[in-house]
Amino acid sequence: MSTTTGAHTPDGGEGPLVGRSVARREDPRLLTGRGRFVDDIALPGMLHAQFVRSTVANGELTSVDLDAVRKVPGVIAAFTAEDLDLGDITAQLDRPPEEFVPTAMPVLARDRVRYVGEPIAVVVARDAYAAEDGLEAAKIGYAVRPPVTCEADALADGAELVHAQAPRNTLVDVALFATEGIDEIFASADCVVHVETRTGRQNALPLETRGAVAHWDDREEQLVLQTCTQVPHQVRTVASRCLRLDERAVRVIVPDMGGGFGQKCVVGREEIATAAAALRLGRPVKWIEDRKDALTASFLAREQHYDVRAAFDAEGRILGLDADVVCDMGAYSCYPFTAGIEPLMAAAEMPGVYTVPAYRVRGRAVTTNKAPTAPYRGVSRPQYVMVVERLFERAARELGLDPVETRRRNLITDFPYTGVNGITYDPGSYLESLNLCEQTLRDEGWYERQAHATAAGRHLGIGYSCFSERTGYGSTAFAQRKMEVVPGFDISEVRMDTSGAVTVTTGTMSHGQSHETTLAQIVADALGLDLAKVRIHQGDTDRVTYGWGTFASRSVTVGGSAVRLAAGKLGEKLRRLAAARWDIPWEDTTLGRGRVHRHDDPAATLTYTELADTAYLKAHLLPKDMEPGLTATASFDVFNDGTFSNATHGVVVELHEGTGQVEILRYVCVEDCGVAINPRVVEGQCRGGIAQGIAGALFEQVTYDAQGEPSATSFMDYKVPTAQEIPDVTVQHLETPCAFSETGAKGAGEGGTIGAPAAVLNAVNDALRPTGVELDHTPVTPETVHRALRRTLERT
Repeated sequence: MSTTTGAHTPDGGEGPLVGRSVARREDPRLLTGRGRFVDDIALPGMLHAQFVRSTVANGELTSVDLDAVRKVPGVIAAFTAEDLDLGDITAQLDRPPEEFVPTAMPVLARDRVRYVGEPIAVVVARDAYAAEDGLEAAKIGYAVRPPVTCEADALADGAELVHAQAPRNTLVDVALFATEGIDEIFASADCVVHVETRTGRQNALPLETRGAVAHWDDREEQLVLQTCTQVPHQVRTVASRCLRLDERAVRVIVPDMGGGFGQKCVVGREEIATAAAALRLGRPVKWIEDRKDALTASFLAREQHYDVRAAFDAEGRILGLDADVVCDMGAYSCYPFTAGIEPLMAAAEMPGVYTVPAYRVRGRAVTTNKAPTAPYRGVSRPQYVMVVERLFERAARELGLDPVETRRRNLITDFPYTGVNGITYDPGSYLESLNLCEQTLRDEGWYERQAHATAAGRHLGIGYSCFSERTGYGSTAFAQRKMEVVPGFDISEVRMDTSGAVTVTTGTMSHGQSHETTLAQIVADALGLDLAKVRIHQGDTDRVTYGWGTFASRSVTVGGSAVRLAAGKLGEKLRRLAAARWDIPWEDTTLGRGRVHRHDDPAATLTYTELADTAYLKAHLLPKDMEPGLTATASFDVFNDGTFSNATHGVVVELHEGTGQVEILRYVCVEDCGVAINPRVVEGQCRGGIAQGIAGALFEQVTYDAQGEPSATSFMDYKVPTAQEIPDVTVQHLETPCAFSETGAKGAGEGGTIGAPAAVLNAVNDALRPTGVELDHTPVTPETVHRALRRTLERT
């Protein structure tokens, strides 16, 4: 029996809001310049901070002389690690020493530096310009040691150790699966294919760089830290520990945020040091990361090496997968996910959408003298999906089969399906999405155009990728990684005031995903309320009971479910209150249009404002078993393996002989994220993710010289695609509702990024087929394509 009869939309329409592309409520504020970001914050007496950073990749600190810094006009203070005496940031896994080695990350380097850009001291000045001037006066002495700049150096016999406690520079070394008899399966297979691939180190590149403003509130006896983070409660925990304060004495507030993509879902050192400087000086302190530091010294991602074999029978059915994964995680483990975030993700989920009967994998995280690695949209899935999709392409060619048909023969179609990796997949549309994507390109005539282009000497290629996106990770799923800090649940409070308007808190944290719109749609539907009457509050550790923030496409699946449950509880209280007034069972009432309705008398209604008037202002009229006020709280967690969104991407590219340029002519995405709360928002997530996936496939990479100096210090060096390089993307929706989320929604945040590199690379290789050259590494550069087209590149 439905408990709501309809909701009102801003355009005056009626009916369910979930599933409708209502206008984003954030847009008027953000598009008219009324957004409030960290750098917009100006407090009386505010000072500005910047960081003295290491200029060498590996070395002992022999001296840190800030005397000249303190004499620079405008500089108020300068602090070293010894001056601030802060606790370290240490992320832990509950694994034995042979599987995991923790690395304490000091807020400011003390005795040793481990990458170019590591913060050594903080300079505080009257304005940002004086702070920069102060940096130049710092005198830092180093005893330089040979840097470890790549995986080969890290694992070499007798290698320099980035951390003395980590033998062979290995922080994580885990073999999660090893099917009995897998060697015999490979020995007897009709076809065994091998792919070795490397992916370039990337920067998540949020439009807004990191930043923080900190001050001490004397009245509340509380440090207030305003920062652009995806995980405010985690920042509060670490800040309180490093500063040796009770958590109650730290309040973290997140204003509007211009992107995060995972780079901001870990705790950074600079916001802690900024807070410490504010405490020491008794004045507000602001730090804004400049773009050079953001490119070179912020958290990076993606540098991975896969060495994978797959066994197939003569009909193209996969028999086994054998993988070795090595991830270069930089100098430290990130908090709270640790250096295990990438190798554990790859090892656990590599079989993906295919029915792989036998599996063996080893996952390692090595440490090098580079900036640390944090999660970045997709976390290893863009890489392992690319590897698996390359294996299917290669097997199909060796067996003389069509690559798309080979995929069809191996896709999971019977659900629920428990894979060889021990993960149970809920229902999805894996086969349907592949069929629709291929049919779309065929109906548009791309296969005929490819044949004509080939006959004319042009190089057109068509590529696909099939994948799933595990979302709705709950406490159970994260506990399987043996994290000391186990994310998962979310808590929401829904509170109605005397005007009938509703305030909703959520532990998730929007940085562009439209939470103010989508979560409001869920609440408005649940209460039969005008959308304009719902206000979402997030990103304030004093207003939000607790939350794990936003990452891993969890916001609508987990956070939205908590919001829906809390709204449902409030709706029940409204119905019980109205039923008491009418002296009827509360089950004989319905919510809708801002009122409680009687089933037996449609003309009889009580408005929410009338009920709120009783709940708050006339509490003596309440039933004896009902508390005053209209507030409800609910939590939601996932106690299974989560839910799986899925998609197929189809790409058409043309390779240009003269320049080696890869031009994307067509991009089709068929996605299934369950119930799309707001289809336009989902499409925006798909398109943004695809743009980042294309960037990794064709453009972006941070490289280092032999001394560990990063090559990309500006956008002159770090090749970011523009709108000219990103094609129009067609997004088509399928819908397989999640069976256990409160809304039927699955996550949609990372899928675009996951599928793009594989589809683009497969399309490039399809265009290169006449040359006999295959490419397996990304980014695919114009130089590489140019050489391949001239048939001078050796087979990789």
